[in-house]
Amino acid sequence: MKGLGWWLMLVGSLRLASVWFGFFDIWALRLAVFSQTQMTDVHGRTFGVWTLLTCTLCFLCAFNLENKPLYLATFLSFIYAFGHFITEYLIYGTMTASNLTTVGIFAGTSIVWMLLQWNAHRPQYAAKKE
Repeated sequence: MKGLGWWLMLVGSLRLASVWFGFFDIWALRLAVFSQTQMTDVHGRTFGVWTLLTCTLCFLCAFNLENKPLYLATFLSFIYAFGHFITEYLIYGTMTASNLTTVGIFAGTSIVWMLLQWNAHRPQYAAKKE
């Protein structure tokens, strides 16, 4: 497995921990991610399902880096998630700068790394044709 695959496994595992908070420990999610918000149990479960989907994308992509549609979907999940949290911080004020920084480290690193590796993972048969 390539370095990017290992990174996606790490990020997917961390996202999996967030799924737990969304479903079973809403207070920790309120404290760790969102600030000054009236997050309900429904919001927590919605966050949990959304995070489970992005976690699944990370794991699938880690083992299938040559699958361009899956790679693109995983890449876009980082863009959408980071954009969402930037909006929560800048517009709605429901996140602190430190929480946004933590999200930014993982999302930003993933976005940049996936951009740099965009054409590096090709199926073996495509590489042999040249």
